[in-house]
Amino acid sequence: MIVTATAPPAADERLGRPKPMDQLVKRPEIGAMLGALLVFLFFSVTTEQFLSTGGAATWLDDASMLGIMAVAVAMLMIGGEFDLSAGVMTASTALVTALLATRLGLNVWLALLVSLVFALAVGAWNGWLVMRTGLPSFIVTLGTFLALQGLNLGVTRLVTGSVQVSGMRSADGYESAGFLFASTFQIGGTSFYVSIIWWLLFTVVASTVLLRTRFGNWIFAIGGAAQSSRAVGVPVVRSKILLFMTTAFAAWLVGSINILRYASVQANQGIGLEFQYIIAAVIGGCLLTGGFGSAVGAAIGALIFGMARQGIVYAGWNSDWFQLFLGVMLLAAVLVNNMLRRRAERVKR
Repeated sequence: MIVTATAPPAADERLGRPKPMDQLVKRPEIGAMLGALLVFLFFSVTTEQFLSTGGAATWLDDASMLGIMAVAVAMLMIGGEFDLSAGVMTASTALVTALLATRLGLNVWLALLVSLVFALAVGAWNGWLVMRTGLPSFIVTLGTFLALQGLNLGVTRLVTGSVQVSGMRSADGYESAGFLFASTFQIGGTSFYVSIIWWLLFTVVASTVLLRTRFGNWIFAIGGAAQSSRAVGVPVVRSKILLFMTTAFAAWLVGSINILRYASVQANQGIGLEFQYIIAAVIGGCLLTGGFGSAVGAAIGALIFGMARQGIVYAGWNSDWFQLFLGVMLLAAVLVNNMLRRRAERVKR
């Protein structure tokens, strides 16, 4: 009788516990978290005002206004598209609200509703045109950007004789609307703007949608491979139109906060900010090719913006250094994001 030894069965690699580092690199926002920590520590050491409650209120408010838009733009970028009209849309919605409330005498709440409908219509138009024509969203939304810019300046000058609309504080409904969108709350005797709460709330909702819903799965799928997603039943057209409408909604929210906080709006407001939204999303882990990113990461990218912009002021440096910071952060983020993406793909295998 011959006895042969049999090798023990190989362990199924799917049952093994993933390494903590492997789990960590799968998160798109890990690079942004490290960057935010470094920026926070640097300005905490170099400036005294940065860590004060007043200083924190300032850079958090700065980050919140940028962060609301960055999160929406990140969702769109994950879906594989861009929206260059996002910045000027913040001014367009504020102008619609201001003109209706101050020139036509509408209640502020009704004016806000009309401007929301206007924003969603423009967002739906952008999405429909991109999907209907097959043109790159970069080109379509650049056209929308130019059209809105001209519309803002032309209509405002025609109605008011200038490029500014003011007088919101005397409009009916201003007090209640201002409380919701532009009030402050106290922490340690320091006033913090409610825009910070809107930013956090928007980030939580966006992150939940991306990570916990079927629509979120669709966003990642169409950003990574739209044709393959369509082949398995994902409603690509409807999903992308909804994403463009999401950026339009975020622009309406930011525009509403601005007009109710400052009670006036310039027709050329918001121009150029669309690139900051994209940069914040990229710093937060989004790839320019789509299919990879994070709402939380975009919010952290905006936080880096806010800390750096105000930290430079507190340090007494020339504000021109902020542009150098943006360039360095953008290049570093692209390199880190690509590295993490490749590492995450190897881990999945």
